[in-house]
Amino acid sequence: MTALDVDFARSQFPGLSSPWAFMDNAGGSQVLRRVADRMHEHLLNAAVQTGASYAPSQETTRRVGAAREAFARFMNCDPGEIVLGPSTTILLRFLSESMTGRLQPGDEIVLTNVDHEANIGPWLKHAARGVVIKWWRCDPETFELDLEELKRLMTHKTKLVCVTHASNILGTINPIPEIADIVHAANAELCVDAVAYAPHRAIDVKTFGADYYVFSVYKVFGPHFAVMAGSRDKLLQLDNIYHYFFDKSRVPHKLEPGNASYESAYGSIGSVDYVEELGARTGAPAGRAAIEAGFDAIATQEEALTRRLMDFLASRNSVRVIGRTSAAVEDRVSTVSFTVGRESSRRIVEAVDKAKVGIRYGDFYAKRIVEEHGLGATDGVVRVSMVHYNTTAEVDRLIAALEPNL
Repeated sequence: MTALDVDFARSQFPGLSSPWAFMDNAGGSQVLRRVADRMHEHLLNAAVQTGASYAPSQETTRRVGAAREAFARFMNCDPGEIVLGPSTTILLRFLSESMTGRLQPGDEIVLTNVDHEANIGPWLKHAARGVVIKWWRCDPETFELDLEELKRLMTHKTKLVCVTHASNILGTINPIPEIADIVHAANAELCVDAVAYAPHRAIDVKTFGADYYVFSVYKVFGPHFAVMAGSRDKLLQLDNIYHYFFDKSRVPHKLEPGNASYESAYGSIGSVDYVEELGARTGAPAGRAAIEAGFDAIATQEEALTRRLMDFLASRNSVRVIGRTSAAVEDRVSTVSFTVGRESSRRIVEAVDKAKVGIRYGDFYAKRIVEEHGLGATDGVVRVSMVHYNTTAEVDRLIAALEPNL
């Protein structure tokens, strides 16, 4: 693992000059200056439609193409496999709609109760057409998903499994390559919500084996925007959800009704460039190697922050960490949730507000795991979601604010 230059990282985010310590990053990270500069430049100097013959239009077309190329590098896939959209929630709804023609009565979809509702709700609508919904539920004590249970759920009728790469409450990293092997052995497909994973670790869709892999750029230092990588052969089979004159071969455009936000696409390149620069500063060569090195440095920093917080929480008898208590990079991302006996999580968070430390309480739209495990009685969980630009001093500030309230 490589050390991160935290001072350099923080200098790239104007919002970090605030007196607040931002530890609600799973809700949305701070935005890079380079992202905002790109969006500003595009909106004021290149705000024309794509696809025309005149030069400014050709430049906008090039910029959107450059965004696909950047995210293909970021996710290790082909630019033609990148679908752009406004949010993960919307892209998953688009994906669900585009699978309508392939899902028949009697077919099965497996969902988990640890996912954000974005990767649950869109699939439930198919039940009205006779598609069978099966639930892969976590252990009520450990909150772990059991791979053997998934194997028992799979049948020859299973067409799709939907799961999160990292829970936005638990922080747990799920073993996507092993899940993909189980799913593909049954000739089914895998849809992964990576929103809570993408800011923390390098993405390699070829290694992961997911057929559809989605995340939101506004959790990865950019604008309110999202990206989905899909295997090209799978994308070609999906229904066209754009205008009637788009045929099924028009990938990825048939899955981008209304077109993507050009300024957001162009601005988002800054997020990829930033992670690549973090890696280049460690000596890694440009391109994919630098992206991986950048995330290695990010993971090292975040593990130290998580361990510091976990050590404190472990010292308090009143605290129950929801999910794994390990801080190891292979086990979790730096999103930590907990409850304090029967205390209201809202009261604890509002007490921390006074120290100008931004954390959060609630269910974070992963409402099913909260409701099914009795966590609603405490106003949900207290969630601390850190990223690499947070510092040990900020964690200590959080701990000092939490201590009298636990």
